[in-house]
Amino acid sequence: MGRLAVVLFNLGGPDGPADVRPFLQNLFSDPAIIGLPGFLRLPLARLISTRREKPAQANYALMGGGSPLLPQTYKQAGALQDALTGAADDVRVFVAMRYWRPLTEDTALEVAAYQPDDVVLLPLYPQYSTTTTASSLKAWAEAYDGSGQVHTVCCYPEAEGWVAAQVTAIRARLTKAGGRPVRVLFSAHGVPESVIKRRGDPYQAQVEAGATVLAEAAGLTDWSICYQSRVGPMKWLGPSTPEAIEQAARDGVGVIIVPIAFVSEHIETLVELDIEYAHLARELGVAPYLRCPTPSTDPAFISALSRAVRNALTGPSPAPYGPGCRSDFAACPCRESGAAA
Repeated sequence: MGRLAVVLFNLGGPDGPADVRPFLQNLFSDPAIIGLPGFLRLPLARLISTRREKPAQANYALMGGGSPLLPQTYKQAGALQDALTGAADDVRVFVAMRYWRPLTEDTALEVAAYQPDDVVLLPLYPQYSTTTTASSLKAWAEAYDGSGQVHTVCCYPEAEGWVAAQVTAIRARLTKAGGRPVRVLFSAHGVPESVIKRRGDPYQAQVEAGATVLAEAAGLTDWSICYQSRVGPMKWLGPSTPEAIEQAARDGVGVIIVPIAFVSEHIETLVELDIEYAHLARELGVAPYLRCPTPSTDPAFISALSRAVRNALTGPSPAPYGPGCRSDFAACPCRESGAAA
């Protein structure tokens, strides 16, 4: 059975205030984020990171100065490594961050030194997008020059264990609401509409289908989908999460926020949802305002990731885990492998 390396991909986050500007510059230098030629994109990335440094530092200060994403991802890696006992003679789970340490190229060197027989690439993004999964996989392909057969899990937008973890969290918040009228808002990280229309990105379709599955599994009667983190002048997917909260205020119901596109706590959940949008809800009189935690190391979620890895070792690659693939979208990596579920 040999050696198995599993690589968890995520975006990363600054460790402290001094890291904020270089982290932002790495982010906005990525052509998957700003699709301009390099001679335009790189100066623009420097300008944006300089202008956004202080506001971003202020937000990270609310979490102690830096992002909690990396330590949480290491906890997920440890839990997954335990769950993969017996999947190979030796199993190691590595972490590769796209825009901050440990950067993809550094993790690629660690994996190469491990000399694995198989490598499973596992993004911590349930839904596939050119702005996240595709960018991480491209960076890995450019950086890795080691041994082993490479297998890729491209997405798991409706995986059983992921659904179970989310439904448990939703039901707990419904109980906490105590019978008061509430609307469940499935809040996903937004992207510009052009990402969907021009690139043929399946992200929006997977978010919407996944929300439908969760709503049915949880027995919800009042729910909707919204998108957060909108920036810049471009037209983004909507409605925005603040707009959805405003609509709940007009309808006289409280809200339960489900961060459907996130599996770890970070600035978009701990600051944007828990502080900024909670403040908006209070101003509008929306009560209760409750937020479901991300799956993190929920046993059902970790079990789903473990099954995804084991499945990837024997199936086509790249391939989704569980239902929800959208191979009819131009950007879906399964179009050529024929691995759509």
